Amino acid sequence: PELVRQLRATVGASHAAAVHKGATSQDIIDTALMLRLKHAAATFMNGLGTLAALLRQLKTRHGAVPLMAHTRMQRAVPFTVADKIDTWVAPLERQTAALDLMNSDLFVVQLGGPVGTRASFNGMGDAIARAMADMLGLGDAPCWHSQRDRIAVFASWLSVTSGIFGKIGQDIALMAQNEIGDVGIVGGGGSSAMPHKSNPVQAELLVALARLNAGLLGTLNQALVHENERSGAAWTLEWLVLPQMTVATAAGMEKAATLFEGLHFLPGEPDS
Repeated sequence: PELVRQLRATVGASHAAAVHKGATSQDIIDTALMLRLKHAAATFMNGLGTLAALLRQLKTRHGAVPLMAHTRMQRAVPFTVADKIDTWVAPLERQTAALDLMNSDLFVVQLGGPVGTRASFNGMGDAIARAMADMLGLGDAPCWHSQRDRIAVFASWLSVTSGIFGKIGQDIALMAQNEIGDVGIVGGGGSSAMPHKSNPVQAELLVALARLNAGLLGTLNQALVHENERSGAAWTLEWLVLPQMTVATAAGMEKAATLFEGLHFLPGEPDS
């Protein structure tokens, strides 16, 4: 209400009646959310491309280095760094493709009016929504006040992406064990009590962020249960959880890039 008051004061008395006419606060907030998520998605697309490129560079430099594969935490058979990196790159490429496909349907304008029918726009609701979508660079869609599946789909993408980072981090942390010694990590974390150690902090962060987002996804999905035409409680739950998931995914992307930039594979014949 205060924002509307200020807008009306800004445009003047002759246009004040046209400000916030027919729309509801949720229309504004959900549309703003979609603009921010679309921007975040573009950042994620660029970040995934950077990570895949860094891994391909590692494959070019170290691909022929022999490693011992492990299944169920036991030595399996020899393979190479190239084989290992392929298992890291492929999921990143799939997530990139999935996000690209989602772009056309996921980021849409919200306009429904008090109960989602657009009745308060005197038959012009659909045209206004199309104009809003064109102006803002969003997709056009019917009102989705209580239909939160798009939010859940995006949150699921965030969780899966974090999980992919976590799998890579877990692999690297295991490969960095002294008893394995497959990788070295530039800038590993030191130990105040044991100065000989180089802890795989970046890799551990990827695991922690993956587990965080996996847990938050279950909470976010509770917001799918929107009672009737609008839910204050479920809507608020989204505000509490979705920003955390988005930031956690972005943090994982940043930490993964740092990890890959400082990663090198140590040559040596694996035990057969």
